[in-house]
Amino acid sequence: MKRSAFFLSLWFLLFGSTSVCYGEKKLVAVRTATPPHLDGSGDDSAWQHAPVLKTFDRVAGLQLEIRSVYTDSDIYFLVSFPDTDESRSHKSWVWDKGRQIYTVGNDREDTFIFKWHMGAAPVDLSLNSDTPYTADIWFWKACRTNNIGYADDKIHEYSEVENLDAARVFTKSGKTMYLLRVGDEGSSAYKIDLVSEYREETMPRYILTEPSGSRGDVRAMGRWQNGQWTIELSRKLATSHGDDVQFVPGRNYLFGVSRFEIAGREPNEKLSEPLYGAGDVNEPLWLEFRP
Repeated sequence: MKRSAFFLSLWFLLFGSTSVCYGEKKLVAVRTATPPHLDGSGDDSAWQHAPVLKTFDRVAGLQLEIRSVYTDSDIYFLVSFPDTDESRSHKSWVWDKGRQIYTVGNDREDTFIFKWHMGAAPVDLSLNSDTPYTADIWFWKACRTNNIGYADDKIHEYSEVENLDAARVFTKSGKTMYLLRVGDEGSSAYKIDLVSEYREETMPRYILTEPSGSRGDVRAMGRWQNGQWTIELSRKLATSHGDDVQFVPGRNYLFGVSRFEIAGREPNEKLSEPLYGAGDVNEPLWLEFRP
């Protein structure tokens, strides 16, 4: 079946009928009376009855496990994946003795991304999609957001319209598309510490701050232990912000996930995380609410 015909059929199944049937993998969110505490342990009783969704990240070459629960007001996610070591620093300042200035280091933090489709009809959410889309991005960062208890909340605008701030990517059919990544309204959980005079050979590049507005919607905490990251995230089912996906129990939501930042960049062997910025979603996933 051609992709366009497939998506059209799927759209009628999802939105043209009260009885939903689809073949893609689904993450079932179950209702809980006692929400989990976001500490990155995954030990809360709320997770015990949540079905596990397993999906393979082809870019990272590893399997991801995801669970979800919800209350009357909030939704929660538990993510786990293997990682031989934790990377908790990002673009550290490294002193250049010859030039007598700090330069940006090659260290890159561990990350995880939820990518939520914000339209009605299903689309290919990858970076080689032939169809434009807008996506709500939850970007957990081990250095820049984790220690303050958040994930960064952003937007992906994947468009045929060229933008000087957008990354140029190419679709399956060879078309040129543009990926524009912007933060939600408000301030982020970090800012650059502009260090001019020598302090130490290596210095942290970022100062952590409390995020504000829509950019601070997603709470998150990750913990690395015994070769595995465990990350817990939460957000209000419905926010007052137009740059967020709004969750309504009883409906289904298309999304994808990625172990690495989705930026449209090529792998870089000079980095501590060579695939940083080269991430992408793989198979389409669906969030379904269960009473």
